[in-house]
Amino acid sequence: MDTKDLVAFEQQHLIKSWSVQGGWNPNLLTKAEGCWLFDAEGNKFLDFSSQLICSNLGHGHPKITQAIGNQATKIGFVQSAFATEPVARAAQLIAQITPGDLTKVFLSSSGCEANEAAIKTARFFTGAHKILSRYRSYHGATYGAIALTGDPRRWCAEPGGVPGVIMAPDAYCYRCPFGKEYPDCGITCAEYVDYMIEYEGGGDKVAAMIVEPVVGSNGVIVPPDEYLPRLREICDTWDVLLIADEVMSGFGRTGEWFAVNHWNVVPDIMTLAKGITGAQIPLGATVMKKKVADYFDDHLFCHGHTYVAHPLPCAAAVAAIEVYKEENIIERARKMGKYLGTQLMELKDNHPSVGDIRGKGLFWAVEPVKNRKTKEPFCRVAQKFEQTTMNTLSKEAMKRGVFLLNIINILMVAPPLIVTEGEIDAGVEVLDEILKISDAQMRE
Repeated sequence: MDTKDLVAFEQQHLIKSWSVQGGWNPNLLTKAEGCWLFDAEGNKFLDFSSQLICSNLGHGHPKITQAIGNQATKIGFVQSAFATEPVARAAQLIAQITPGDLTKVFLSSSGCEANEAAIKTARFFTGAHKILSRYRSYHGATYGAIALTGDPRRWCAEPGGVPGVIMAPDAYCYRCPFGKEYPDCGITCAEYVDYMIEYEGGGDKVAAMIVEPVVGSNGVIVPPDEYLPRLREICDTWDVLLIADEVMSGFGRTGEWFAVNHWNVVPDIMTLAKGITGAQIPLGATVMKKKVADYFDDHLFCHGHTYVAHPLPCAAAVAAIEVYKEENIIERARKMGKYLGTQLMELKDNHPSVGDIRGKGLFWAVEPVKNRKTKEPFCRVAQKFEQTTMNTLSKEAMKRGVFLLNIINILMVAPPLIVTEGEIDAGVEVLDEILKISDAQMRE
């Protein structure tokens, strides 16, 4: 079959996520290797956003590919009542690399499934039902996970989801919801959570607060250093669990195994996916502190589904974690992150439309604005699914051979953790070119 036939089949028979279906005309990819994508027309594209910020080890890492193939010849699938070697090893390795006494893991198939399990676990353990989340957040598309989500994708699912979710303000210093400036703000965004918990009924009513330690697709927002430690204190005061959604920020993305490690904070529950297998096969994980896990020694853990602890992705996770260790990927992410950050900061100096650059490790956001003084964005929250200048910027990058994810008002710069300095230079050069478009559209 030729390219036109295959694309036509997708157009006719496939529902694409998060989009109006008419007019979709995708590139047909035939190969992905390292930091590069190749299409049927002979073009190649630098993957400067790791697809959906998940291909942390690049595309087609041979050790992971081999592990999946080897396991498929032994045991492709059994239900979770049986034990298998890859599941046992994956659980052990996850317990070893997660911080503190996060010692037991429920293995699922995705980040949203990991967060669904976290909601139930928190409610089972505490007996309370309310969950605090934040407006600048994304926790998944299933009904429970989307209810936790502040992103406008939640609006499409309303009314629905699970009851008892309350949104807290964001630790977004560039656009402080309280109109204050760090460090004179007193970390109001954290202190307000204490007020919220009290007036939502304290620990008798509030089961948990869920946060992305570094916000992902809603801005790559790095909190002030005092923020997460203060949230930990507040949650402890009220006997409320702290859930860290590390689906996007985990596995070296921020230059540490997990983003919470930057602030020496140990959550009660941590959710993982994406980089856990280098995204070569789906896997999600809900990791629990010992005190939470021990509760289920004599209480029913009333949750599960068909693909719990699937041996194929668990074999991939074992291989991926070994690659992170053997190839010093975490240290590499720190080093290359500094190189990338320096390059991006120079773009801010050279382009008046760049309002803010922020990030950690190889996890960065470029936030263009129409006016630096007013911080007027090129895309507002309600315009998420509309065609704006932000879409134009990512399309122009693709024309120049760079895949760059744009979400609402930011460009997400998050290449695979194996990226080279030369590849960073190539990606930043294209960013430098496309930002001239936003420069030309600025307002006085």
